[in-house]
Amino acid sequence: MKIDSLCIHAGYSPRKGEPRQMPIIQSTTFKYDNSLQMGKLFDLEEEGYFYTRLQNPTNDMVAARLTAMEGGVAGMLTSSGQAANFFACFNICEAGGHMISTSDIYGGTFNLFGCTFKKMGIDVTFINPDASNEEIEAAFRDNTKLIFGETISNPGVKVFDIERFANVAHKHGVPLIVDNTFATPVNCRPFEWGADIVTHSTTKYLDGQGVHVGGAIIDSGNFDWESNACKFPGLCTPDPSYHGLIYTQKFGKAAYITKATSQLMRDFGCIQSPQNAFYLGLGLQTLSVRLKRHTESAKKVASFLKNHPEVSWIHYPDLEGDTEHAKQIKYLPNGSCGVMSLGLKGNRARAERFMDALKMITIETHVADCHTCILHPASHTHRQLSDEQLSEAGIAPDLMRLSIGLEDVDDIIDDLNTALNK
Repeated sequence: MKIDSLCIHAGYSPRKGEPRQMPIIQSTTFKYDNSLQMGKLFDLEEEGYFYTRLQNPTNDMVAARLTAMEGGVAGMLTSSGQAANFFACFNICEAGGHMISTSDIYGGTFNLFGCTFKKMGIDVTFINPDASNEEIEAAFRDNTKLIFGETISNPGVKVFDIERFANVAHKHGVPLIVDNTFATPVNCRPFEWGADIVTHSTTKYLDGQGVHVGGAIIDSGNFDWESNACKFPGLCTPDPSYHGLIYTQKFGKAAYITKATSQLMRDFGCIQSPQNAFYLGLGLQTLSVRLKRHTESAKKVASFLKNHPEVSWIHYPDLEGDTEHAKQIKYLPNGSCGVMSLGLKGNRARAERFMDALKMITIETHVADCHTCILHPASHTHRQLSDEQLSEAGIAPDLMRLSIGLEDVDDIIDDLNTALNK
């Protein structure tokens, strides 16, 4: 099936008399007939469910749908996008390890890598996404385990050169992990460009309604862990918590997700609730239709803002002449997403007055759902930083992130125009 059909049908095929929609299995535990059956589940000898902190049927059905949409072999849901990125990296990069990440990633992920991972004994080198291959290779160490980047960066809206970074990663025997939150598999499937693992904040476009918080990890099944076994002992050597089981030998292409589920989810418990997974499943059904509308409207809005005298600059990859346009054409030929960044002429106070003058467009920390919303990091999420510190973090002091929703595009433009003129 093509992507529009996968959004609706993948992951769940009801039989005669079963519910048309995925059911919500709202249960902490599951019944078995004898002790041996339960024991085999705990030893990973059989597939099944015994406690929702690790796995739940509703979650697995939704994860299977998203896995099919991305073109992967196995996937799992987590309690948030942050949890997804944490699990995705920590599953193969433990204390004493090192990883490389682009510097223009979401601020929460930057903090996770730069501060929290450091406390856990993991070093992270941040590099400019426009760095040359030689500069990327210079960042590698003997203990480097992975490279990380975002398909479309948040809030900078830069397009990640997936194929180039994948080639460098594979040359050094490590996987490329790509956060595909903004593009979604409707507009970009990173596995087709060489990425090995994909993560999502399912809270954004995949849900689309702003009603649930969640994350996901999808494995392509393409990376050969055994050929690089010395770099990934957690996957390729015996796990003492499961009687010496070796994930790559026992589970093949499903080794990575099985380890993340049976080990990390077991110990950290960052499970997405079945109720939230159900909301996500509903959101996925309309994703392809919604994202087309988001991108079409965003391009019209970006064109309007580009020509407004009060706008100092506008950054949207779909605009001809944008620095990211060539990469958008290559990786996102159907359009990037509904998010753009812009700056007004003047100082922070002018940006605040502009946002206060908006009527329909809301000021909020969220992004990528059906409501058009705006955020000024210097005044909100990063207000504790000076202009110099903002620039060091890759965020211009005047940058505003504008996420175009599903309202009538003329109403969106009218609201922006009125506020700008004020």
